[in-house]
Amino acid sequence: MPVNLSIKNVPNEMVQRLRARAERHHRSLQGELLAIVEAAVRTEPQATTMDILAEVRRLKLRTSSEAADIIRADRDDRPGR
Repeated sequence: MPVNLSIKNVPNEMVQRLRARAERHHRSLQGELLAIVEAAVRTEPQATTMDILAEVRRLKLRTSSEAADIIRADRDDRPGR
C-alpha cells in the first residue's frame, strides 16, 4: 500500500527550482519528486565476493591477522621492551 510522505519547511527557492525541473521533464511537482526519490533508492547490483575482494586489494586494505601482526611489531619496537 502506498504511503504519503511530506517534506516541511522547504525554502521557496528550492521549490521554484523543483517546479522548473518538473516542467522541463513534463511532470507535476509530485511526479518529479517521486522520480527523484525513485532514482535515489534504485538498487545497485549486488556485489559478489570477488567484487569485494578486488576492491579490498585495490584499496590495499589489510586483513585482521595482518593488522594484529602490525600492532604486535609496533609494540615490540617500543622502548623499554
